[in-house]
Amino acid sequence: MRTFDERASGWDTPRRIARAEEAARTIESAIDIPHGCRAIEVGAGTGLLGLALRSHFASLVLADTSQGMLAEAGRKIREGGLGDVTVVHFDLAGDAAPAGGPFDLVLSLLLLHHVADTGAALAGMYRLLGPAGQVAAIDLDTEDGSFHSPDAEGVHHHGFDRGRLAELAGRAGFTDVRIGDGQPIDDEGRAYPMFLLTARRV
Repeated sequence: MRTFDERASGWDTPRRIARAEEAARTIESAIDIPHGCRAIEVGAGTGLLGLALRSHFASLVLADTSQGMLAEAGRKIREGGLGDVTVVHFDLAGDAAPAGGPFDLVLSLLLLHHVADTGAALAGMYRLLGPAGQVAAIDLDTEDGSFHSPDAEGVHHHGFDRGRLAELAGRAGFTDVRIGDGQPIDDEGRAYPMFLLTARRV
């Protein structure tokens, strides 16, 4: 099994870049992103989703637990002269909020199924937000476990039941919880449905 650290240098494949761009368009069509807002992408990896939406933001924090992924994100920031983007090592379910917040928008793409305690992850997203802040999280609908290889790193859930996830988001404190369709992932000829969870902090 290759860890995320070991895979980081080759992470930005054309397929993953296209997936992040599709996710960005899905989010843009689903919510109103205030221009000049403060955003954080959790489980950011190399920052593909956050950077695809960067034109909306006054500042962007790319947060992850993989030092290898953060190093790649940092390289892109330096090479692109992106002074409004920073990286931080951050565990959503357990760490105190990083500098730069409270945030107006929390983003994630295919993060939630890598966090053992989904309720704690949603509560962590809630804590990152200021009043009226929004979350936009894209992940897999319930699947049969075939999306990942048996030795994939840190897979705790084979997707999610939308109703159960909405219930957990409400328990975390979110209001206006909505779960709509995301762009399916095509993997080896099979389409895996995804959802977009949006919600707001009071």
